[in-house]
Amino acid sequence: MTKANKSTPAADVLLTEEEILKMSDKDYMNPAQMAFFKNKLQNLEKELLKNAGETTEHLRETVLVPDPADRATIEEEHALELRTRDRERKLLKKVQQSIQAIDNNDYGYCEETGEPIGIPRLIARPTATLSLEAQQRRELKQKLYGD
Repeated sequence: MTKANKSTPAADVLLTEEEILKMSDKDYMNPAQMAFFKNKLQNLEKELLKNAGETTEHLRETVLVPDPADRATIEEEHALELRTRDRERKLLKKVQQSIQAIDNNDYGYCEETGEPIGIPRLIARPTATLSLEAQQRRELKQKLYGD
């Protein structure tokens, strides 16, 4: 199966994961599935943006503590929070790219092979851009040759 142009309007009612998993291969990336994944990605985007806002507010709350050990603990917590937000910032970019791919009818297909990524993989990782086989090849190359 290869990518097809699907310009049918999205379904009014969102399907559940179970309903999408039960669909046949010929229904791959139909409007109902696209609507499901777009909704899932938009919810993830909202959550990531909310977390970023909370981090900003949390870091603005400066607490002055006289004890150096307590101050070091607070600084370490802030550093950990910033690292987490940096990972989330990168994920947010992938989420936004995936939403754009849905809008362009390119979502759900491997960037390298053009083959379907697969519903179970997309449910587990909605920002996936490679099929499982292509991802495994890429990881093996990175392991053997480095980045």
